[in-house]
Amino acid sequence: MYYERTLEPVIRKISETFPVLIVTGPRQVGKTTLLTRMADRERRIVSLDNPTIRAFARTNPELFFQRYEPPILIDEVQYAPELFDYIKIRADRDKRCGDFWLTGSQTFHMMKRVTESLAGRAGIVRMLGLSNAEIHGHHFPPFQMDVSALMKRMDEAKPMTVAEVYRQIFKGTMPRLYENEAVDQFQYYESYLETYISRDIRDLSQVADESAFLNFMSVVAARTATNVNYETLAGEVGVSAPTAKHWLSVLVSSGIVALIQPYSNNALKRVIRAPRMYFLDTGLCAHLTRWSSAETLERGAMDGAFFETWVVSEIYKSYLNAGKTPPLYFYRDSNRKEIDLIINQDAVVTPVEIKKSGAPKGAVKNFSILKPIEREPDESAVFSGAAHLKTRIGEGAVICMSEDLLPIDSKNWYVPAWLL
Repeated sequence: MYYERTLEPVIRKISETFPVLIVTGPRQVGKTTLLTRMADRERRIVSLDNPTIRAFARTNPELFFQRYEPPILIDEVQYAPELFDYIKIRADRDKRCGDFWLTGSQTFHMMKRVTESLAGRAGIVRMLGLSNAEIHGHHFPPFQMDVSALMKRMDEAKPMTVAEVYRQIFKGTMPRLYENEAVDQFQYYESYLETYISRDIRDLSQVADESAFLNFMSVVAARTATNVNYETLAGEVGVSAPTAKHWLSVLVSSGIVALIQPYSNNALKRVIRAPRMYFLDTGLCAHLTRWSSAETLERGAMDGAFFETWVVSEIYKSYLNAGKTPPLYFYRDSNRKEIDLIINQDAVVTPVEIKKSGAPKGAVKNFSILKPIEREPDESAVFSGAAHLKTRIGEGAVICMSEDLLPIDSKNWYVPAWLL
């Protein structure tokens, strides 16, 4: 069974306007499957996972393009960086949009070559695993606190119980697990980690100890939905803080982890500056932290952290699936007052709290912390030349297991998590 992807129109648009389309993302999220389904009969499809073709591409890139004329889809292009200069030459010579479709998993290597060789010629799309909406056959726009739009979404979205949500959290987002129910989840993630470590991480000379890196991944997974502390991460793994910082950047670059930055505004004081980290596939996170079932996870000590991770990753994906950079932040100050998520877009700041319960009490109490920002321009507005736009605090959301979209007060709403 194939799950249609929300990214498809974005990919078509980029292919119509750029000579080169690059789809990046973690392994096995469906990049090649999607592009193969979208390709017409004229497009040649070549995978550099094939060692013979990979050697040919690396040793003789000019002959490679004589053998495989565009339009072409090159899968795992990072294995032959020698091709990029020749792609640039052909893109400049022929000036045909959509000639080159490229996929790659090792974004930390590939993006360096793209910025050097293909700047202005390539449209880049980031792709993650299946979203909750895609799993249920929907294609919703990026999440915003628009009550009228959410009301319409209520008519389409499939209501989910807490047990159903945690079964999805435990299973994760990898298409393979949904397309074939017979796949053993434990073996799948074991194989995934082996492939990721042996084929992606081993290529990085800075990661000499693969077992320590795998241990590091488990430590980060156990701390999902918490603020980054490099000293603590380093201490638990037995490496230096700079090494922990580099290793976390590898996980971020390869699409395993997202860092959400703290919201900054001149009017807010004593704001904590450390980012917050979230695993982008809750199934992989559950595997690394050794939860044996969705039921034990839902009753366990990390139930809240996993629920928050799932909600944040779904909102994060909703922006990537529209070809947009997620405008997501969080708030925490030295008095430990927090707002789980802040959506900062078009001079409107939307505060979001994330709670597992059905109708959490007092969930919006910290939203008032943001009031001073309505009296001063946002820092981002100043730097973008839009200082005349006054920041406004929009309607707030408490994303929870409510059965309905319900008002809390005149400014804030309970939003069912299954609407994401």
